[in-house]
Amino acid sequence: MDSGYRAEDVLLGMLFPFWQLVIAVLVVVTLVLSVRRLAQRGRSRMMTAMLISGGVVIGFTVIGVLLS
Repeated sequence: MDSGYRAEDVLLGMLFPFWQLVIAVLVVVTLVLSVRRLAQRGRSRMMTAMLISGGVVIGFTVIGVLLS
């Protein structure tokens, strides 16, 4: 009975990084699309710079979590 639980844990352990990657890709795509749309709307350079900086921080965080 105990070996069945271990096999399930191994399977979930292998699938977990895949779901992290899927979520990270969706977050990055959403971020890129929203920054692009906001940058096209106007010349608010400060807001665009803040969004890009925030996107870079979030991107590095996601990459760091995925590589750890």
